Order: sequence, then structure tokens, then C-alpha cells
Amino acid sequence: MVDPRTLAPKLPALKLLIGGRQVDPLEGGTLPVTNPATGQKLCDAPAASAQDIDLAVKAARKAFEGGAWRTMSPKQRGRAIRKLAELIWERREELALIESLNNGKTFREAVRGDVGPASATIAYFAEWADKILGEVLPVAGPFHTYALREPLGVVGAIVPWNYPSCLAAWKLGPALAAGCTVVLKPSELTPLSALKLAELALESGLPEGVLNVVPGYGEPAGEALARHPDVDKISFTGSTRTARRLLRASAETNLKKLTLELGGKSPQIILPDADFEEASKACFWGIFSNKGEVCNAGSRVLVHEKAYDSFVGQLAERAQKMVVGDPLDPRTEMGAQVSDGQLRTILGYILSGKEQGARVLAGGVRDTEGAKAKGCFVKPTVFSEVKPQMRIAQEEIFGPVLACLRFSDEEEAVRIANGTPYGLASAVWTHDTAKGHAIARKLKSGVVWINCFGEFDDAAPFGGYKESGWGKDLSHHALDGYLQVKAVWTKLPE
Repeated sequence: MVDPRTLAPKLPALKLLIGGRQVDPLEGGTLPVTNPATGQKLCDAPAASAQDIDLAVKAARKAFEGGAWRTMSPKQRGRAIRKLAELIWERREELALIESLNNGKTFREAVRGDVGPASATIAYFAEWADKILGEVLPVAGPFHTYALREPLGVVGAIVPWNYPSCLAAWKLGPALAAGCTVVLKPSELTPLSALKLAELALESGLPEGVLNVVPGYGEPAGEALARHPDVDKISFTGSTRTARRLLRASAETNLKKLTLELGGKSPQIILPDADFEEASKACFWGIFSNKGEVCNAGSRVLVHEKAYDSFVGQLAERAQKMVVGDPLDPRTEMGAQVSDGQLRTILGYILSGKEQGARVLAGGVRDTEGAKAKGCFVKPTVFSEVKPQMRIAQEEIFGPVLACLRFSDEEEAVRIANGTPYGLASAVWTHDTAKGHAIARKLKSGVVWINCFGEFDDAAPFGGYKESGWGKDLSHHALDGYLQVKAVWTKLPE
């Protein structure tokens, strides 16, 4: 992999993409974009207003109803989507550098965990464009009856700041393969990769209006997209709080469809017969990769009382040795939190853990060593003696803070694991795979990993139970969220 310190960042055109044209916001709004590792301003990105959102939706509607996208054959559509995936892969280092500077994640994580998977996801769904099938229905009577699966229409895709490219691809891939058109609103904290994606969409030859990119604040841009009567669906990844606003907006306007991938408080259950070395590695990277800013982060580790002290001690020792610093330095293992606001949130949770009686074994403070004093850095934090009712064991922190809890038997482990409002992901570590599968059936989460953690594949669905959302990203299951079924009846002569 190239040393990113030798690369010069190629910032995208600081324009909205609406109807195939790069344009300035009508009201001239801007988003200050800052490098969280240095505190230095990178640029001012455009900020869409409600009027800009309206223009983007109209462009998407025009492209859906009467443009080339609608008349294109599924095979042609698949080739157009594939071209976008190829361009992302060709420019992966360029994109990753922008993401690292904008988000604070290491360049290595940006390439391998964000931009690379984004390309793969869009390529995967390109292959589905000509495989969306209807069916003939065996109804009673003299009828020829069949079901069509048709695209929903205009999709508003609202994506967060933690994986700006990857999560945009999770929306764009199935939406475009289904034949929908998209208005993409990235987070106001990380708009640059979406603007670069807009450039690649133009270069790929996607018909005008098929993809529109409109960075902006939640109010007014996100609100306007959620409430627009000509948007047929919102696909959202983010907080439960924002999801409730989207639900209200849908109910109060046109009952638009929703896919919601929300927060998590994912447990890893370590049984006494587990492979402790492998489990320890997975628990470490399960919370500290991407500086803990991961929806399915393994932020709770539940360890059997027989192994608790040794296992948790090893995690703390590794955390103390972790290299935190410049995201562009190849030696760095963990970069900066995305913003000063997120930094304060994380430090607030750490303070809460201390006040409620948990014991800090590693970290627990802001990292202000040397140049890091100017950035948003937190020392990797491990809490022991955590009780299930503590805030750090109940609420999503979205940072490098690990809560370690004891259990005495499997029943207690399952009760603790299920004892939060969330149900996104979980893991079980045991040499007894039959036991692992039995526990998996009891866990209220959309994904369960046995003897592994954080494994993803475009062919496997991802999405949560309970307040972790509804609907699925990835796999053919994601396509269902962008399609609607129409039954067609023809009476035959008797």
C-alpha cells in the first residue's frame, strides 16, 4: 500500500450534483470541513437548502419517470452500475485519503474497510440488475396471473459520517439495481467523499438525474428530503433519535417507505471453553477499529467468571500499547474521533462509567500527547467491573470504550446480552459449536457471529432487531426494500 504521506489530496469540486450538473447552492450555504486529527480547516463544502433538495428530487423524478434510466434494459443498467464500481476501485487511494483527512480514520482503514468495500458492494448489485424476477401465480379459475417486482421510484439516501463511502454504497447499490433514482445526502461532517462520488458518477456515464448529491445539515436539508411528497423511500443509517423524526415525517406526508439501520450495543459472549487468543483479538479490534465509531462495534464483552480477570487484563494490556496518532502514518493503529462534539460525548460517557463505579483498566482520558493536543483523540479505554444497568453498558457511545461484564452461566449471559434496547449484532465464542448455535437462537440481534466477529459479505444481509432498526442492507434481501410488487390478472376465454 502506498504511503499516504506522499500523496497530495485531490479535493472534489465543491458543488452540488443535481440533474447531471454540478451547481452552487441556491442560497450559497456552506459546511466548514475540518480535519479532526489536526483541528485545521480543509475547505468549505456546499450546504443544500430546502430549495436545492426540491430541485434534486424533481431531477430524480424526471429521470425515473421519463429518462434514459427507465428505458434502459436491465443488462445495460447493470453495466452502468459496474462502471461506477470500477471507477471507485481505480480511485480508491484518492478517495481514502479524502476520507482519512475528513473523518480521522487511518488511511489503511479507509482503503480496506470503507472505499474498497464500497466498490465491491456496488459491483455486487450491478450483477443483480437483470436478475430481478417476477412470477406466474397459480390462482384458481380461468386467469393468467403474474406478479411484477417494480422499482419504488425516488429514494432519499441519508448516510452517516463513520463510513461515508461504504454506507453510501449500501444504499446506492440496491437502489440503482432495482431501477430507482437517488438523492444522496451525506453527513454535514463528512461531505467530501460523497462529492467525489458525484464526480465519478458523472464520469461513469450514469444518466442525468439518476444520482443527485446534496450535502447539508439535518435541518433544513435532511428534513426537507424526509418530508418531500415526491420521495418514495428514505434509506437511513444513523441514530435512533433521527429515525424517530423520519418516522414522523413519513407519517405526516406521504407514508414513504423506510429502511432504518440504527445503533447498537453489540455483546461478545466469551464462554469458558473459548479460544481465548482468537477471542481476545476479535474483542480488541471489535471495539477499537475505526476508533469505535462503528454501529455494530463490540462495545460489551461478557466473560465467564472463571476467565474474567485474565481475559479482561489481556485486553487492557493491549489497549495500553495501542498506537494512537496521525491517521496518515502507516504505524498508527487508531486515528482521531470525527469531531470535537463526538469527542465530548465519548469523554462524557467515560466520566459516567467512573462515577457509576466501573474500574478503568486502560485509557479513560483524552489523548493530548504532542501534536495530538490539537486533535480529537481519546486513549483506548477498557472498563472492568461493569454492571448491566450502567450507562456505559446500556447506551451507544460510538467511541473506543469497552465495557467488560461478568456472567456465571449461559442463561445469565443471554439475559445480559439481550438486556439493552438494541439488537444489531452479537457474537458467541465457544469450542462447542452446537452450544454456540443454541445460544445464537436466543440472542435478539439481526446478526450473530460464532467464533468470529465483524465479518461481512455483500451476499449476507445486515440489519437489526428492536431499536436497531428495520429492513436489511446488503444481499438480495436489500433489493426488496427498493421494489414493490404488482399483481396483474388476465381473464382467459373459457
